[in-house]
Amino acid sequence: MKYSSQWLSKIDQATQQLQSLSLIRQYGRLVKASGLVLEAVGLKLPLGSNCLVERQTNGQTEPVECEVVGFNDKTLYLMPFESTDGILLGARVYTKQYDLTHFSHKVLPMGMGLLGRVVDAMGKPLDGRALPDLVEYEGLSHKAINPLQRTPVHQVLDVGVRAINALLTVGKGQRMGLFAGSGVGKSVLLGMMARYTQADIIVVGLIGERGREVKDFIENILGEEGLARAVVIAAPADVSPLLRLQGAAYATKIAENFRDKGFNVLLIMDSLTRYAMAQREIALAIGEPPATKGYPPSVFAKLPALVERAGNDENGKGSITAFYTVLTEGDDQQDPIADSARAILDGHIVLSRSLAESGHYPAIDIEASISRVMTDLTAPEDEKKSRLFKQLFSSFQRNRDLINVGAYVTGTDPLLDKAIVLFPTMQKFLQQSINEHCSYQDAYQQLVSIVGSTS
Repeated sequence: MKYSSQWLSKIDQATQQLQSLSLIRQYGRLVKASGLVLEAVGLKLPLGSNCLVERQTNGQTEPVECEVVGFNDKTLYLMPFESTDGILLGARVYTKQYDLTHFSHKVLPMGMGLLGRVVDAMGKPLDGRALPDLVEYEGLSHKAINPLQRTPVHQVLDVGVRAINALLTVGKGQRMGLFAGSGVGKSVLLGMMARYTQADIIVVGLIGERGREVKDFIENILGEEGLARAVVIAAPADVSPLLRLQGAAYATKIAENFRDKGFNVLLIMDSLTRYAMAQREIALAIGEPPATKGYPPSVFAKLPALVERAGNDENGKGSITAFYTVLTEGDDQQDPIADSARAILDGHIVLSRSLAESGHYPAIDIEASISRVMTDLTAPEDEKKSRLFKQLFSSFQRNRDLINVGAYVTGTDPLLDKAIVLFPTMQKFLQQSINEHCSYQDAYQQLVSIVGSTS
């Protein structure tokens, strides 16, 4: 059968269009494996898209899913989501789906069907139950909110913790950092807020933490009451850095999905530091030069891009109030991640190791902590009482040694005299057990009862 040149030309044009639309599965070969990164040639894929690499396991061929994290000329840099054991030089690399324009933007389960569930960074259930039919599917991509159209933070959010409600008042849509070293009670404090915060829905992202802590947080700290209105995304320390990054983005996207429906969401991410470390692993693996204390520049670009997605929406109906834990290595508050996070968040709560060691829980260092929007949330008189409490507490702490050795003479400093009398009451005010709930109104009434007579 003979075809006219015009018909052949049309076939050629159609083929080119199909190729340009990426509707034909592509194949390539693995040419190098170095550390966390695999290098492949023969494919033309966008950054962020997924592909599969064949490996041999027990005499059988099975695929390993990878993500395109960079390219150089015709070489693609791939990072696997799981172990690379069994991958050979020259292994076949091929696209995951036919329509590359689709899977370059990952589609994961969202919506009300996830309430009460625990899933991994890929949206797969970890609690042994299948996903319900009510879930929706959306991509992880997002549209940035115009800062001039974002609703200001002007409503108080009751978190159920006395010290925070009264002295570090948080508003709906605020983004706070919880700065702490290891073992000072940050997980317990997060659990208290998850239980008691007046939010419609809670989204918890456990990013890069120990696997043991995931179950402990869900069963012993969050509890059945907290989990019933929560979605937990777990990407522990033993998974690929890609999954840790995706877990944080997935948790944020789920919170955005609920916010867009008009819900007030509490987003808890533990921890922002592990998210930064995952990005550091990826960036260093593909050759990005280290900058501040070994962190490449892309880390400090990723942090605000993630944090800025939280907050109030444009129409004032929904909100995401976010708490990000920041690990301070060796209790160093000048750690580059801690310093960067402090600059992009709307306040910080510092947990003190010395307070924790003395049995003072929650171990909040009131002197080092601040809520930047508190002045917009509370009346001037209430703010004045909070400031007076801090002044009295700080005055006692600065002169504690003089007082203990009996070197301070009563009457020398009127403010310190009042602080000495009120310190046991102030110290009791700042402590709270995990099963104790204190509302915003009760916290301020107790504050007034302590400092009211000294105003």
